[in-house]
Amino acid sequence: MSQTTLKAGDFTGLAKDYSQHRPDYCPSVLNGLLGLLSRPVQEIDFVDVGAGTGIWTRMVYDKGAKSVTAIEPNDDMRANGIADSASTSIRWLAGNAEQTGLPGSSCDWLSMASSFHWANFDVSTCEFHRVLRPGGRFTALWNPRLIEVNPLLVEIEAHLDTLRPNIKRVSSGRSGITETLLEQLWASPHFEDVVYLEGRHIIPMTPERYLGAWRSVNDLRVQLGPEKFDAFLASVERRISELDVIEATYLTRAWSARRKD
Repeated sequence: MSQTTLKAGDFTGLAKDYSQHRPDYCPSVLNGLLGLLSRPVQEIDFVDVGAGTGIWTRMVYDKGAKSVTAIEPNDDMRANGIADSASTSIRWLAGNAEQTGLPGSSCDWLSMASSFHWANFDVSTCEFHRVLRPGGRFTALWNPRLIEVNPLLVEIEAHLDTLRPNIKRVSSGRSGITETLLEQLWASPHFEDVVYLEGRHIIPMTPERYLGAWRSVNDLRVQLGPEKFDAFLASVERRISELDVIEATYLTRAWSARRKD
C-alpha cells in the first residue's frame, strides 16, 4: 500500500523494495570513473553520500577501496543498508550532503548516486570541497531506465500521463538537475576538470522485481497520491502478468569533477 504521509525525498517505508529490487549501475562506467582518480583504488578513501541502501557503495567496495564510508540521512534506508552490508567493512553514518559530519580533507573520492537532486547544490559542493583532499574527485551519478528501446516500457510509462498529465520526474536522471549539471559544475568555484560518462546495461527482471522497483519510487508516489499510485501499480501488474522476464535497459550517467585547490 502507498503511504499517505510520504513527502518528497522521504524513503521511509520504501527501503526494503529499494534494497531488493533496484538495479546495479553500469560496471563500465564505474571502471571509467576509477580511471579518473589520481591513485589506484586500493589507496582511495571513498565516501558515498546519500547512499540509500548501499547499492553503489558496495560496487565501489568490491573494487577494493582502502576504506568505504556510507552516509545516509534516512533511518530506514540506512538500516537496510547496514543489513545488506553486514559482510563488509563499510562504515555507515547518519548525515547528509550539506552536513556530512566528516573531518576536513578526509577522503579522495566522494559520490552521490541517484541522490544529488535532493541536495542544495551550493551548500553541498562547498561541503564536498571541504572533506575532499587536494586532487580528490566528486561524482554525481544516476541510473535511469532507457525506456525508448523497449516498446513495453514506453507503453507503461505513457500510462502515467493518463493519471496525471505532464508529470514531473524529479529523480529520473534524465531531467531536472542533470540538464544543467555540466555547466553548474564548471561554474562552481570548488571544482574543475569536469568529465561526463554514460553507459548502457540490460537488467533482466522478474515481474516481482520490476514491480518492486516501481514501488521504491518516491517522486511518483508524492505527485500521484496514494490512490492513483496504487492504480498505476495495478495496471502495470496486469500488463506484465503473463511475462516471465522484463528486459529493462538502464543508462548510467555520471559527472565527475576534480576538487579545485
